[in-house]
Amino acid sequence: MDDEVKITSREYWFKVVEMLQQNWALIEFLSDNEWIIYFFGDTSGVFDELNFKSKEEAITSLLRNGFKKHADDEEAQKFLFCPEPPFRRRSHPNGAIYSSGRHWK
Repeated sequence: MDDEVKITSREYWFKVVEMLQQNWALIEFLSDNEWIIYFFGDTSGVFDELNFKSKEEAITSLLRNGFKKHADDEEAQKFLFCPEPPFRRRSHPNGAIYSSGRHWK
């Protein structure tokens, strides 16, 4: 489960989940009416993903679920640094936390 995930977007989103821990997200275009959000941790390990019909739908979902756009948050930029590629598939101790619906509205 160490396959590389090619993500070209660098429009980082983040959600602080615990002290000194955050989940990151990038929205990637796949094809007409097909967008995907990749979720990963500070070490660039992709642990989950969700598909959407538009970028706007993906953005709305991120906002509804407590994610913020890193580039729009000057305070966060002072202490949160975006994970760098390469992105690789990694398991999460809690499984597929977003695509399972447990932590996604």
